[in-house]
Amino acid sequence: MVGGGIIGLSIGWRLAARGVEVQVFDAWAAGGSVLPMGKQSEALPMGKQSKAGAWFVAAGMLAAGNESTWESAALGELMVESARRWPGFAAELGVELPDAGTLVVALTADDVAEAEREWARRPGHRPSPDPHSGQRPGPHSGQRPGPHPGQRPGPHPGPHPGQRPGPPPGGMVAAGELGGAAAGQRLLEVSRAKHLGPSALREAEPALSPRVRAGCHLPEDRQVDPRKVVAALRERVLVVPEKVDDLADLDADQVVVAAGVGTARLAGLPVRPVKGELLRLRGEPGLLRHVISGYADGRRVYLVPRADGEIVVGATQDERTDDVVTAGAVLELLRAATDLVPALADCAITETLVGHRPSTPDNAPLLGRLDGRTVIASGHHRNGVLLAPVTADLIADLIVTGEPDPLLAPFAPGRFT
Repeated sequence: MVGGGIIGLSIGWRLAARGVEVQVFDAWAAGGSVLPMGKQSEALPMGKQSKAGAWFVAAGMLAAGNESTWESAALGELMVESARRWPGFAAELGVELPDAGTLVVALTADDVAEAEREWARRPGHRPSPDPHSGQRPGPHSGQRPGPHPGQRPGPHPGPHPGQRPGPPPGGMVAAGELGGAAAGQRLLEVSRAKHLGPSALREAEPALSPRVRAGCHLPEDRQVDPRKVVAALRERVLVVPEKVDDLADLDADQVVVAAGVGTARLAGLPVRPVKGELLRLRGEPGLLRHVISGYADGRRVYLVPRADGEIVVGATQDERTDDVVTAGAVLELLRAATDLVPALADCAITETLVGHRPSTPDNAPLLGRLDGRTVIASGHHRNGVLLAPVTADLIADLIVTGEPDPLLAPFAPGRFT
């Protein structure tokens, strides 16, 4: 196994449980880490940049529905299946899996309209008719709000090239457009989304700004701390702290490449780094009860609270390879976060982080056999944590049985050649 992140370790764990002798080669454990082995669940000192994979930076949102806006139907299916497996996966590892769900919130009328456009693209979306008129609901339905001045790409930068646009907006209606009680009434009819008006939103999440106009609750969403998952996996898998420069140097019958952005160098596949900047704050435990996925004056931001008072704030998305935390990114993330939750202004900043998402030309993973000896499990883009359980099961089955599961077919590593 080449790659000791959450994907490689999960596959190694599943293989070992089935009697396969596994070694996980991890360059990060070999000395690229700021934190020593055994302390991967701890915080990174301020001013330090991790050389670990994307898992170390990731917030750990397990939101198959909320992440499927721009994804293909096949990838959406894979995400939903993996989310279904996460409770059992976490239980086996002894890792907590908070299940309060996600609140999707929009601050302004334009944010409501943008949220509607994204939600309308989701698989299975069928907007209900507006009971107050014969027209489809949604403020400013004929115009698309432009980006906020200086806006940095967020976690949902837009459709993939060639993707068909979704249906017209409809479903999340701002308070005041049809009255406070009607705000958000016609939301997406999947993911068991539950509309919450402004008052109900603040009852569910008292720290939200009174300026928030509309939102909904996604009760099936969960979150997990990837650092704790990796720490638990490292107790169950043999990790070799060495960097692999050439797959030919490995003395093994089968080699699985789960090396993130390093997969391009090792296997010659089109995996590129996509830079993401992220913050970790520290406040009073219980400040936030839910994950917040927010639209704030043209900016996208997510807030992921931990039980100990940590709040993860993310994330930018740039086609860059540097590992510099920029003042502009910190400003934009904090501005959006405090617009939605003003009390975050009193929190301490404990970490500023840069990670690189391993992305492919279609932003879907590379899963399956490359040749008779080599199997690829990489290119998960921003969904590596979410897809870890299903990736581990499918790749372990492939190696043990020799037969690929039909779920793997759309993600063949050779599909770009």
